[in-house]
Amino acid sequence: MVARLRLGVVPLCAALLLGACSDFGAPDPASDQADSVHSLWRGTVIAALVVGAFVWGLIGWALLRYRRRGDEVPSQKAHNIRLEVIYTAIPVVIVAVLFVFTMLAQRDVTELTDDPDVTVDVIGFQWQWQFRYEDPEGGTGPVITGSSVGAPPEMVLPLGRTTRLRLVTSDVNHSFWVPRFLSKRDLIAGVRNEIDVTPNTRGSFIGRCAEFCGLDHWRMNFSVRVVSPAEYESWLSEQETGGS
Repeated sequence: MVARLRLGVVPLCAALLLGACSDFGAPDPASDQADSVHSLWRGTVIAALVVGAFVWGLIGWALLRYRRRGDEVPSQKAHNIRLEVIYTAIPVVIVAVLFVFTMLAQRDVTELTDDPDVTVDVIGFQWQWQFRYEDPEGGTGPVITGSSVGAPPEMVLPLGRTTRLRLVTSDVNHSFWVPRFLSKRDLIAGVRNEIDVTPNTRGSFIGRCAEFCGLDHWRMNFSVRVVSPAEYESWLSEQETGGS
C-alpha cells in the first residue's frame, strides 16, 4: 500500500514544483500593480494545487485502506466531532487567508497616489481611442488619436513613473484593457473612473476594448509603449512642437 501511495504522491509533488516555477498561464506582468495581481494569482493557484493534492491523497488512501477484504462490517460510527471541527475550520482559514491577500492586491491596484507623474485622459468612442496628455503646468498637452482608416493609437508612458489614467467615454460603455497590466477598468457613461499605472518593463504592449460596444468593437485596439523617462520627455517635446 505504501508503495502505491508513493507512486501517486511523487508525480503530484513534481507537478507542484514545476507549476510553482511557471506563470500558470498568466501573462508576464509589466507594471507594479500587475505584479500584485500576478503574486495573488500564483498564490491562489498554488493553494488550489496543494488542497487538490491533499484531497486526492485522502481519496487514494481511503480507497486502499478501506477496500473490501472480506465480509467484516467496518465501523458504523455516525460522527467524529474532532474530525468534523478540523475539516470545517481548515477551509475557513484558507478562505480567510485568500481573502486578506485579495484585499491587499485590490488595494495596490485601485489605490491612487496624491501626486502622479503623468496624467492622461483616456477617451473611448465608437470605435477608437484618444489619449489626451495633461501638461505638467496644468494646461493641455498632446492629443493622440487613431487614424480615420482604423490604425490604432499609441500611448507612450515613462518607465518607473506613476501615470494617472482618467477613463471616460463619449458614447456607450467601453473597457480599457492591457493584458500585460493584468487588470482592466470600464469606461462607463456618466462615471469618471481613474486608475494609476506604474510600468516597470520597457516595450510595446497591445491594448483592447474588453466590453462589447457595437458592430466594430473588434477595431478598438491600441498600444502602450513604455520608454525611459528621458525618451519620454523627448517624445513629449516632439509632440508638443508638432513633430512625429
